[in-house]
Amino acid sequence: MPTRIAPALPPFPPAIQETLEKIMPPGVPPLSLFTTMARDERLFGKFFAASLLDRGHLTLRQRELIINRTTALCRSEYEWGVHIAFFGARAGFSAEQIEALVHGTPQDACWSVEDSAVLQMCDALHRDCNVDDDSWQALRVHVGEEAMIEMLMLAGFYRTVSYLTNALQLPLESYAMRFPVRTATREPQ
Repeated sequence: MPTRIAPALPPFPPAIQETLEKIMPPGVPPLSLFTTMARDERLFGKFFAASLLDRGHLTLRQRELIINRTTALCRSEYEWGVHIAFFGARAGFSAEQIEALVHGTPQDACWSVEDSAVLQMCDALHRDCNVDDDSWQALRVHVGEEAMIEMLMLAGFYRTVSYLTNALQLPLESYAMRFPVRTATREPQ
């Protein structure tokens, strides 16, 4: 299905072009999400002001667990696939973990105790817009208070990104991964 709002086309205003050059790897065209946001310089600026892909309080693995679980739960194949393609290997995700991010549970055997705690937080936020005390304490063993705040913000931001990518019906990027097919050994949720 076609995108609901056409992306902006180059040349972009200087501030937008500068941002795109900073965030995209050399030789990789800007994501459709970014060029769609570039239709409005104010909204583009607001979107990138909320970015949490810098070196904050989280490890790359923690950050990508949150982004990929949140976008999978929101069924944003667009954003999930971009993040798995760019960061999945760097975050150390195995093929089993990549499948589990989409079809599994935080209790799957492929996850460490810390990974499981991060994923439980994502699932609770998605389901209840809150984190129960047991899940909070399980995560608190592994990270500090500032990291907890960043995790909540990151999950919320990528829920917003999922709204955008899904509702705009953005076409999947050619290099992005697709949601894996559920293996026959995994029971449906």
